Formats: sequence, structure tokens, C-alpha cells
Amino acid sequence: MKILALAEGRRMHRDALADLLWPDLDAQAAASNLRKAIHFVRAALGSSDAVQARGELLMLLPDAEVSIDADRFEADGRAALASSTGVDEALALYRGELLPADRFATWAEEPRDRLRTLYLRLLKAAGRWDDVLDAEPSDEEAHRAIMVRALEAGDRQGAIRQFERLCRVLRADLGIGPGAETVAVYEEAIADDGRRAENRVRSMLARALIALNSGNLTEATSYARHARELAFAANMDREIGESSAVLSIAANMQNRWPEQFEAEFVEFTHHDSQRSGHVLDAQLCLAEYCLCGPGGHRDIMQQAARLRTVAERAGSVHGEAMADLLLGEAALFSGELGEARSRLQSALELHLRAGAKAGEILTRQRLAELDLLQDRPEAAAREATRALGAAASTWLEPHLVVRLYCVLVGAATSPVQAVRIIERADAALAGKSVCPPCSMGFNVAAATGYALAGRLDAARRRLATAEQLAGLWPGGPWHVALWEARGVLRRAEGHDDQANALFREAASSFAELGRRQDQLRCLARAERRPLPATSATSHRGFR
Repeated sequence: MKILALAEGRRMHRDALADLLWPDLDAQAAASNLRKAIHFVRAALGSSDAVQARGELLMLLPDAEVSIDADRFEADGRAALASSTGVDEALALYRGELLPADRFATWAEEPRDRLRTLYLRLLKAAGRWDDVLDAEPSDEEAHRAIMVRALEAGDRQGAIRQFERLCRVLRADLGIGPGAETVAVYEEAIADDGRRAENRVRSMLARALIALNSGNLTEATSYARHARELAFAANMDREIGESSAVLSIAANMQNRWPEQFEAEFVEFTHHDSQRSGHVLDAQLCLAEYCLCGPGGHRDIMQQAARLRTVAERAGSVHGEAMADLLLGEAALFSGELGEARSRLQSALELHLRAGAKAGEILTRQRLAELDLLQDRPEAAAREATRALGAAASTWLEPHLVVRLYCVLVGAATSPVQAVRIIERADAALAGKSVCPPCSMGFNVAAATGYALAGRLDAARRRLATAEQLAGLWPGGPWHVALWEARGVLRRAEGHDDQANALFREAASSFAELGRRQDQLRCLARAERRPLPATSATSHRGFR
């Protein structure tokens, strides 16, 4: 009924309707389900004429006068935008997200997004910028309009605070920052402000991000270095980390991150303070990215061993913690589980001593994955849940939270439970900034979980998302992970021969990358043997 109510003219071809509702069934089974659904709609509406078939078209209440609130809002809203009158009246018709109970239904996505976009356009037309931000906190146009409004009222501090709020939403550590027009308004606001040092840092960092996003990496690096120097002088811990993250992103785009990482590590382990710790924390995401590079984890393992010695000689607790984390991850990927636990436990103790919350949470994630490999899903779930509660309080939240949800999916005791966790994660992450590389594991685990639960359309959509993200890597374990996930989907679709070929290809490639646990899991899938871990939804070891 909802689908027909939202369709143009309240009508739809029966095959299209059946395909929306049951994309994974054959035509005969879907047609049978559709007949039953039509019966239930007629009974619910109390009329045998509620749904009528005219040829191959199904029509909802074709002979009745029907009023649909979504249709009325859309018609009045578009008319108001075209005529510039009646905007407030049209806005009053919007009662919130369309069909919130069907948030994860594919057929509801397009009309929901369409009505929400119209709502935002109407709010902007009415100049209701605060309401725009309530609905879309990252809308830069609204932030800039509020800054301009504050400046016009003589409230420079209000404009500055609004810019700072925007920067917190956009996330410099993800390489995202305000545009040049917004930065120009900010620089007008700070022209005569007394907090000149803090303001200069934020202005410089914003300009670094503009240069980064325009591809001018030399300029981005120069601005980011200057921003970090000013941040050190002003004791601005968050901005120290953010400017360090921009430097790392720019270096990675120039294929020279490992060299920069080593240089920064050597320099800042000789200043083992909380501020230098922010510099090292900023390297965490790039380090995880490089662990999954085309050559696998072995190159960074050798680098981490060298850096462990550097940190030990310098007496840097934070440096030792980071090196032990990388060495523990490399051992985990190699299947050396005893060595992995020893290194990761050491890293956890050192991160706790250093007060390095982000490193602590990432280490707990890896320990939870190790629990999964050792058939301890309950322990893994406890560790990940504990870390999840703390992750939101760190400035690296966009990197950490999605990774922990990936572990929770892996710890699920059944595909049904895995789907519930995936949907809970989607709701928790909706509207938040999430690091694309760090979300790779979650998307692969979600695709697998949906496939094993028989939710094939959802599995295909999540797999497509993961495939787009895989373009960030020129090769390596994530591409192999996709072959395995495709194999799970092919088997769920009933194509065993294709699935087995994909599993064997994945096993061979994992072996080349030195990922023995992943190789064994793929071989077990190909041979239909029990997986070497308790949860069939898990992709342990290559997240």
C-alpha cells in the first residue's frame, strides 16, 4: 500500500512491484506473494476495490478521492519555490522523515531523499538557517549564512564560534574542510579579534584543506606545517592532531607517507608529551591503510620493528605503544596468534600509561579480533562494546566507531543477529562523518551478513559500496576480501561453482599476502567445511 501510495498516479506494473518487494524470488514465487499481499491490503482497507488490477497495472483506490500528505507537501513545496510565495505554509506540511519505520527499505529511499531535499530547499528559501542545521549539521551554506548574520549584527565572536562548529563537523582528519567563501567570511570576523593565535591556526588549517582538496599538495603541506607550528605555540591539542593528519594525507597522496611517518615518529618520540602524542595519533588511520596496501602488512612490520627500537632508546611510552600495536597487528594478520596477543597486550598497557585513548581503543579492537580467531566471540563482543563506549569521546571517532561495529558483526552468533547489529550500526552512524577506508571492513562484513541471512538485495548494495571503497587501494587484502564476499553472495544465489572458484582464488591471494588465517577460512568455504571460527558472518583478520 505504501509503495502504491507513493507511486505516480498510485499505480505500478505488477512485475515492478513484485521486484521491489521480493527481488530475490523467482517470478512465480514473487507473483504468489503479491496476490497474498493484495488480499491483505484489501482486507486492511475494508474494500475489495482498494487495489484493482487493470491489465498488468495495479492501482490503489482508483475510483476514490485520495489525499496523501507526501504528495501534498511535494506539490505545494515545488509551487512555493517556483513562485517565492507560500513557503512557510508548505514547510508546515512536512512532519519529518518519510516512513521512518521503513528506514532500511530500498523502495523508500528515493522518495524519502527527494522530500528531504525539498524540505531543505524550502528552509533555505525561508532563511531558516538554524533549522537547516538541525536537519543537516554539515550544511556549509547554512553555517556561512549564520556567520554573515552574526557579522552584520556586530557579533564577531558569534561568527567565529559558528566557524569552529562547522570545522568540528567537517573533520580535518578526514581531509574535509570549509570552502574558500566560508574561510573569507571567517577571516573578516577574526580581523580585529583578540584571540589572534587561535584564530590564525584555524584559518591556516582551513587554507591547508582548501589547497589539499584542489590538488595543490605543496601548498597544503606548507599551510599545514605552519598551522601545526602555531598550534604547538598556542597549546591547541586538537589542531595539532588535525594539522598532522592533513600532512599525512598530503604525503600519502604523493606516495611518500612511510618516509614521513618515520621522520615524524623519530622527531616526536623525543618529546614524549601529550601534544606530541596527538602527532602520533594522527598517523593511526594512515598506518591502518598501509597495512592493507598492495604489498600487505610485511613492509610496515619491518618499519615498525625499527621504530620500536627508536622509541625504546628515546624512552617514549607513546612511541613504544604505537610500534607494538603495529607489530601485534602484523602478527595477527600472519596467523602468529601467540605473538599477536603478547604484542597487543603490551601495546594496550603502554597506551594506557601514555593516556593515548585512540591507540588504546584501536588496540582493543585488534584484541577483540584475536578473540574471534580463537573462538571466543563473547569475549570479543565484550571488548568491542567496552571500546565503543569510549570511542565517541576521542577526536578520532570517525575512524574508530565503524571499526568496532565491524567486530560486533563478526561476533554475532547467527546471521539474524548480525543483521540486527548492522542495522543498529547504520542508525548510529547515520548523519555522522565516517572515514571511508576505516569503513571498509564494516561494509564487507555487512555484505556477508546480509547474504548469509538471505537478504540478497541488501547484500548486493553493501557489496557495491565496498567495491567503490576498494578503489582507494591499488590492490592488496581488501580486493581479496571482496572476492570472498562475492563468493558468499554467489553461494546464497545458488551458484556454487562460481562461489567455489571465488573462494579458491581468494585463498590463493591471501596466501601470497601472508594472511594464513584468511587463506584457511576461504579454503573451508570452498570445501564446505566448518569455518575455523564460530561465527559464519565474520571476516576476522583482514579488517
